[in-house]
Amino acid sequence: MPQRAATIIGGGIGGLAAAIALHRRGWRVEVLERATEFTEIGAGISLWPNALHALEMLGLADAVRALGAVEATGGVRDRRGRWLSRTDNAELARRFGHPLVVLHRADLLRVLTEALPADSLRSGSEVTVVRDDDHSLVVEHRGGASRPDLVVGADGLRSAVRRALWPDAAGPRYAGYTAWRMVTEPLAEPPAEGAATWGRGERFGYTALPGGRMYCFATASLPAGTASSSSEYAELLRRFGSWPAPVPALLAAVPADAVLRHDLYDLPPLPSFVRGRVALLGDAAHAMTPNLGQGACQALEDAVTLAHCLDGTPDVAAALRSYDLLRRPRTQAITRRSARLGAVGQLSWPPAVLLRDTAARLTPMWATLRSMTPVLSWTAPGDPVTATESESN
Repeated sequence: MPQRAATIIGGGIGGLAAAIALHRRGWRVEVLERATEFTEIGAGISLWPNALHALEMLGLADAVRALGAVEATGGVRDRRGRWLSRTDNAELARRFGHPLVVLHRADLLRVLTEALPADSLRSGSEVTVVRDDDHSLVVEHRGGASRPDLVVGADGLRSAVRRALWPDAAGPRYAGYTAWRMVTEPLAEPPAEGAATWGRGERFGYTALPGGRMYCFATASLPAGTASSSSEYAELLRRFGSWPAPVPALLAAVPADAVLRHDLYDLPPLPSFVRGRVALLGDAAHAMTPNLGQGACQALEDAVTLAHCLDGTPDVAAALRSYDLLRRPRTQAITRRSARLGAVGQLSWPPAVLLRDTAARLTPMWATLRSMTPVLSWTAPGDPVTATESESN
């Protein structure tokens, strides 16, 4: 079979992972990124066992784990700082084959970009036209035009590829709350455990990064587009500065100019992730809220599955239909589950908050881990380890 060419639009985690998976199967790949460089700034990322399994299939799991931190335990606390539920990372690894690893997004991007030929990475290449008909697949961009055998739209929540080829699809929908993300300076005595603290219409979470730093995130229920009356750092201090330890100390260690804020959205379900020889991947296909920590994890799964479906068949359109059948039901179910968890976490009516916290406190850890099995027990197509085997460990 002659060498085939793929154009990946979007140089984030999913797009780079798809390029790696295809490149290692003999495809000629190019990654078109609108920004002037391939990088991420300012925040951490949680990679759950299913993501580590996908990275293992790409040959990158060990490199990523070496750059991350693995906490022994974590969980959820109430507004007074009392534990509602706990998670044992060793048990997570025993059940699902990998632990939960947290690292800086920029470190993950560096591992992914270094796994590709330098001449396949084309920054500053905003795409202007994507066209697919029976005779020609064309991508026009600032650097010229490409005529690949496959186009992968991995260009995020507000995907230009999705708008062009799925013009009737509903746009992103606001989740009802905004989020702040930040990384502390190195701490002399970082917290031994990560946690998410649930308040009334607000949450604050933190988890360890290498080097004594902590990745922190916070949410608050607000109308979309609400502007802070002062700096985002001052807004965080106002909302969370009196929360239980170690939240005040963590905020004190955050550089005032290093706080990122974004309203949170997910994507209503698409009827298909493919059109002819064009496939959507990651947030472009199934943007979800971060409540399960699965956005990047699902993009990595997408990448591995896409390459597997294309392996050994000359019919790109048929391979993409298989990809759609494998990925769409799973990712859309996880999107719904993440939205439900976010709605629970953002409850603000006191009786509902009391009921939520009581239910969480009464749920044993084994039940929590079991409930995560449908998400975390994913295995790559063609992998000899089956989901049934993973669940029985």
